[in-house]
Amino acid sequence: MDVEVLPDSDAVARRAAAFIADAARAAVKARGRFVFAASGGRTPWVMLRALADEDLPWEAVEIVQVDERVAPEGHGDRNLTHLRESLAPAPMESGQIHPMPVEAPDLDAAAREYAGMLERLTAPSGRLDLAHLGLGPDGHTASLVPGAPELDIREATVAATGVYQARRRMTLTFPVLNKARRILWVVTGADKREMLPRLREGDAAIPAGRVAPDAAVVMADRAAAG
Repeated sequence: MDVEVLPDSDAVARRAAAFIADAARAAVKARGRFVFAASGGRTPWVMLRALADEDLPWEAVEIVQVDERVAPEGHGDRNLTHLRESLAPAPMESGQIHPMPVEAPDLDAAAREYAGMLERLTAPSGRLDLAHLGLGPDGHTASLVPGAPELDIREATVAATGVYQARRRMTLTFPVLNKARRILWVVTGADKREMLPRLREGDAAIPAGRVAPDAAVVMADRAAAG
């Protein structure tokens, strides 16, 4: 696992955007498509706004969600709301962003539907080109939280979860995250200082520590890195 420490969250966002842009160009050159899984968070929205200004083969970019809260479309709690706003300047068609169907009445069926879409989008390898992840102060990543049954899923790539911080959620699971060609961790803020060393050590007692480290890079600010 490579670790880069930058002065502040804005520097992390800019560096992460450049990293994603490089990965996109390489994936499109190698395979004709870039499938990118995006997480939420304050620094990532800055990161995605910077990414929107990059000169990319945008017509070959497909963006899926790492996780999403169950809330109405356009709600401020939805990662999708901020994802679309951040990438609005990019020359993309609306269909290139693939929302998790969290408004469906049957969330388990909707998770299976999203998994099928993901399988088609990443065929034949079934691998994401890049998964962007965050690190919670409690060690969670995506919506894989301490003690949740979703931590033990071995086959399903998408799952509906129970309530966490007042919302049910939908999330990618370890089987698909650990197959990603690259993992980009964006970690900012002093509240991450305790968990960052545990992530680096691969501490399986926290959810983030169960993500495969071999293809991972961490971009952290000084506050998180201590």
